[in-house]
Amino acid sequence: MDISRPGLQEAELKAVKAVHTLAWFTIEAAIVYVLYAGIRGRSDRRAAVAGTVVFAETAVFAGNGFHCPLTAVAQRLGDSHGSVTDIYLPKWFAHNLPAIHVPLIVLAVAIHWRNLRRQFRSGSAGTRTRARAFLSREG
Repeated sequence: MDISRPGLQEAELKAVKAVHTLAWFTIEAAIVYVLYAGIRGRSDRRAAVAGTVVFAETAVFAGNGFHCPLTAVAQRLGDSHGSVTDIYLPKWFAHNLPAIHVPLIVLAVAIHWRNLRRQFRSGSAGTRTRARAFLSREG
């Protein structure tokens, strides 16, 4: 049974879109966790890991001219719009993701900044020592 290239391209495009959807869900979960942890006053290692995921995604997006790097892959596979979100996310939502994310990221940074400042100001020497140790640890 011979698989034609157009059929294979369509399957590859669906795979790229599925991978993108999984990545999107992971990043969204990280943003939600960072906001939740910040609101709960938990500026800890888990929040830092989730924040790193969000920062990495933002850096990749910005480094690629504020376009998803998978857009070019989708275009090479035959998607006329180069969209990696049009099947698995509502069109209006996919189109406005950057406008939705930027305020959430700014809010998360502000909340955690406030939390860390409070830890440094009000905490005992032990709290400051733990916070400094947390911030200075590698990996």
